[in-house]
Amino acid sequence: MGKLPSAPLFSLGFRPFFLAGAAFAALAVAIWALWLYGRLPGAQPVGGMLAWHRHEMPFGFAVAIIAGFLLTAVPNWTGRPGLKGWPLIGLVLVWLLARLAWLMPIPPGLLLILQLPLLPLLAVVLGRDLIAAGKRENYPILLMVSLLAGCQVMTLCGIWTDDAGLQRRGVLAALWLVGAMMTVIGGRVIPFFIQRGLNRPAAPAASPWPTRILLVSSLLAALSFALGLNEVPRLWLTALFVLMSGLHLLRLWRWHDRGMWRVPLLWSLYLSCTWLLVAAFGMALWHAGLMPQQSLATHSLAVGGVGGLVLAMIARVSLGHTGRPLLPSKAIVAGFALVLLAGLSRVLLVPFSGIGLGLSAVLWCAAFGLFLLRYTDMLLKPRA
Repeated sequence: MGKLPSAPLFSLGFRPFFLAGAAFAALAVAIWALWLYGRLPGAQPVGGMLAWHRHEMPFGFAVAIIAGFLLTAVPNWTGRPGLKGWPLIGLVLVWLLARLAWLMPIPPGLLLILQLPLLPLLAVVLGRDLIAAGKRENYPILLMVSLLAGCQVMTLCGIWTDDAGLQRRGVLAALWLVGAMMTVIGGRVIPFFIQRGLNRPAAPAASPWPTRILLVSSLLAALSFALGLNEVPRLWLTALFVLMSGLHLLRLWRWHDRGMWRVPLLWSLYLSCTWLLVAAFGMALWHAGLMPQQSLATHSLAVGGVGGLVLAMIARVSLGHTGRPLLPSKAIVAGFALVLLAGLSRVLLVPFSGIGLGLSAVLWCAAFGLFLLRYTDMLLKPRA
């Protein structure tokens, strides 16, 4: 136990949280798919399997990756030391206990309470450093972490009261908040990665207003889900999602460089952000009465967008922060392709065939399995 705090795994936040988040991504989707196809009989968790799936994908999987990324990025932004050793171990255990609690024979109230501490603790840790360093430009990220905690409370209240509508509103608001966070972080790092990765000269500073408008509109989209405004198509909401689509398209056009298609760490990020455009445009079509299933837009964001960007980002960050060259193996490049195909399968095949769900799940699990295969040893060992 004395050596545990000094182990390489707990030297910086990305190591344990990327490893745990990727493993949970594969395991949770495998469990969900097996249950959907009737291959997992037995007792269900509190609220049922649908409630568990709804809660665990944003608040188990996505939040683990967000925690790992921000606990690594904020020290770089602020120049302050990152969380490590026992404090980091404690935060990881809070996350792990929340995941295991669903499997424990404990009262439902205690189970739901165990889900709550991680996001407030993360907000406190990040807020302490951002405020101390006066990094006001990063306060929106702190706001979104805090709003995610509110969405989780809403979701858990829906599970506790057996209110499927409240539960759904909390989960979808959280998903679109994650999309907003992807918008902010992607807008900051992807143009830089493209410029550095292709040795291009620094581009003149673009106007900040399109990015600011996109952030505000993304937060309004999340708020519209929290308020239940997307339960039925509303023509006036079409305008919000058309605006988001146009701004995402503008950013993708500005970022595009033909050279990036030769660099997997770049095209994987770029194509994942394209799913943000697809999801927003899908919601616009649904509100306009031109698309039958809102879930197609939702899963464009969840599978193609969040899944794709997570895999691409954790692959790049892990290489960079462990001192390895930014050259992913063929296995992880295949993983990038598989998670994008999982998104296509979930969106394009499911309306026509029940096999689409199973195929999407297999592709997703294979993608994150490849990450674990290639990166587990790297994350457990000291920096090269």
